[in-house]
Parts: sequence; structure tokens; C-alpha cells
Amino acid sequence: MTPLLNRRSFLKHTGTALAGAAIAPGFLINQPQTMPKPIRVQRVNFNFERQPLRRPFGFKGGQITGVWQTIAYLESESGTGKIGLGTQSVLWSDARVFAGHTEEGGNALMYAMGERALQLINGQSFTDPIALLDELYPQVHEYGKTITRQPDLRKTFALNALVALDNAAWLLYAAENGYDNFDEMIPKAYHPGLSARHDKVAAIPALGYGTPMKEIEKLAEEGFFIMKIKIGASGDQQQMLEKDKAFLKAIHDTLAHRETPHTPDGKIPYYFDANGRYDKKETLHRFLDYAEQIGALDRIAVLEEPFGERNQESVQDIAERGPRVAADESAHTDEDTLERIEQGYNAIAVKAVAKTLSMTMKIAQVAYERRVPCFCADLTVNPILVEWNKNVAARLPAFPGLNIGLQETNGWQNYKNWEEMMSYHPYPEAKWAKPDDGVYQTNKDFFEKSGGIFQESTHYRGLVA
Repeated sequence: MTPLLNRRSFLKHTGTALAGAAIAPGFLINQPQTMPKPIRVQRVNFNFERQPLRRPFGFKGGQITGVWQTIAYLESESGTGKIGLGTQSVLWSDARVFAGHTEEGGNALMYAMGERALQLINGQSFTDPIALLDELYPQVHEYGKTITRQPDLRKTFALNALVALDNAAWLLYAAENGYDNFDEMIPKAYHPGLSARHDKVAAIPALGYGTPMKEIEKLAEEGFFIMKIKIGASGDQQQMLEKDKAFLKAIHDTLAHRETPHTPDGKIPYYFDANGRYDKKETLHRFLDYAEQIGALDRIAVLEEPFGERNQESVQDIAERGPRVAADESAHTDEDTLERIEQGYNAIAVKAVAKTLSMTMKIAQVAYERRVPCFCADLTVNPILVEWNKNVAARLPAFPGLNIGLQETNGWQNYKNWEEMMSYHPYPEAKWAKPDDGVYQTNKDFFEKSGGIFQESTHYRGLVA
């Protein structure tokens, strides 16, 4: 059988750093990487575990009640086997698929796409995971269009389906080539975009529709100093706007007097995520007008994904009002990221846990070359996937105005069995595994252990053994 990838495809991804990209200060230069050997996959397996949420989690005008954790297994000809984890989010990936099926039905469709990918690689060879993704993604996306009956299925739906396989491929690639930490594993071409070494990463909680103000106040008392606030409430555009204004007012009344040592002005900044719910810039400007009216406009540090991806209008005028306008799910790929930057988006939310680590490396590099800051957003993932995201967040260049990494993490807020899920973590008691006063302490031990991602979880391995 012809290998999926060849040497030319590998060199495209792992050659010298791209023109104009310099290694950032503080980066630990790795030893030169040798040409990785082809890896032939001789056995695969796939499974999932459903984890219930404490209460329905609302965004994009819908609500989810549980999350499927996927586990992919890849075994090479040498007998080395590795598992990769994923977390599915049908509502986030394509709200139309979520609305057109039961919650479990939508998850089954995404799961089928992950299974399809595993069967495509079974018996085949690959050299590096990034080129492997480039081969698999178009085929899985086309398959997804067929089974979901969505001819324009969002690209992120296919990427989300591929996360578990991609993570397994990275771990198998590392094992076969003798890499035992995250820095060694990164191909040279993507070193610049992941060249920082932050000793702290901010832990950003997410506040969904209807989050009680007492809970928000408690988060502030515990030291959390950046709040991700879901706007774009259910209803038509006028109803949504009024609900969003009321939610903003309640939050600002709760947090306006709070102080933090982690920001230059000592104030708690707000991070709004509209998940593409605003149809027009005019409506969004009315929301910002209200924010200015109540004295909250200068608190808005990030305004994420305000419009749907088909909206090609410039957002320069919004960014000029103060907030950084960030692209998230609409920046599916590195090519889409370039388009968003050209539209005036001046921040990118990267999601190794949702769009694959492979695509995240490509996106981070593109943004780095254009001096657009990135930060890590969550997908309500399990504790081990938090570490995959944290490895990226700790290495992204600092966000303007802050000297630490940024990472949204809300699984601990939303999973009913979070403490049990923490027991599946290889290092559940490590200092860097849990937030402390609103930050993760990404110390020397964290970097040496790469957040534990190279250590296999007995629980998840048991599901695919």
C-alpha cells in the first residue's frame, strides 16, 4: 500500500524556520532534528466516554448537558502503541448540526468521522503528524458533509473530530523518534510561534448565560482576574442585545470595584465571546455604546468571534474603539487565519484541544509572523487535555499588556465528575495541575514533564486496550 506521505511533504513542514520569523527571547534552542522515520500503523482502536455536566451549559443560542470524551489508539509496526484524547463539541463546531439532531445524535456523527479517519490511516504510513493531518482532513471533511447532510459543513467540525487521532499521532511520532518532551517534538518551522517560556499562565473561567452573580463574585475572590463572558443570548437580535446588556450590567456591577495584581491598572478585564451570534456591526456597536455608557468599555480586553464566518466586513472600526477583536472558530485553518487578520482581527484564539495540535502550530506561526497575539481558548475539556492546551499557552508570545500566558479553562466549572476525572491525570497533585490564585504555576517541573502528556493514563488506556 502506498504511504500517505512522502519526503517532500515532510520537508514542507519541518524545514528551516519561515522567512522573517525570529526565535523569541528566552526560548531554549533544541538540538537539530534529524529526518524522522516513516511510521507504519498496524492497529487502531477508538472509544468514547460520556461525561455529564453539572448543569446545562449555554452558548450559541443552545445548551449542552454532557460531553463525549474520545480515545484514539494507534499502534505501529514496531509494537509501540499510544493513545490520544479528544473532547467533542458539536454545538461549538457547527450549531446547525447540533440543532438538526438530538444531542447524542450530533455526537455520534462527529464520532463517526473520527472512526473514518482511523480507518484511513490503518495499514498506512506517515512521517510527521502535521503532514498526516493535511492528508486526512480533506477526506474526513468530505465524509462529514455526506453524513451530516451539510454541504458547507464547517471546517472546525472535521478538525474537532480529528483531535484524538492527532494527539495519538504526536505521541507515537515522539516515541518512534526518541523525543521525550514537548519542545523536542515541535518541528523547527513552528518553533518561533511557540518560543516563549512563561512561568505563569492565567486560568480564565467561562461564564455562560445565567451564571449567578454570587458564583462570579466567588471566582474573583479566589483570584481569577480575567473572566470569559458568553454573550449572544438566545432570541432574535433585539432580544439578544437586551439580554446581553443586562448580563454585562450585572457583571460590571459585581466586578467593577475588584482589583488584581496581574494587570497594569489593577482592574479585572472582561473577555467577551459572542460565538458569531451578532448579525451586523450596527448591533455590536450598540452593545459597545452601552458598555461605554455604564463605564465598562475600557474593561473589555477581548471581543471574540462577534460575527459569523461568512461576514467578510472589516472589523477595524470595532478594534479602534478599544477591544481586541479575536477570531476563534472562524479561523479554522492557517489560511482562514490570514483572511481574518486581513479583515482587521488583531487577536487569535487558538485551540489545540479543538482544532488539533497540528493545525494550532500552523495558526500560531502565521499569527506570529504578522505580529498578531494569540491566546488559548478551551472546549470544556478533561484535565489531561487542559495540559495539552497549557503546553501551547505557556509558549505563545505574551499577550499585549500582560507578561504571562493566557488560557481559558472551564472544565472544572462544568463537569459533574471533575474530581474523578482529575484522578485520571498522571500528576494530579502537581503544583502546575491546578490554578493557584487565578494562575497556573508553569514552573521548571511543568516544562520538564511537559504537563504529563507523555505519561499514559491507565483509565483511558483501559477503554481502548
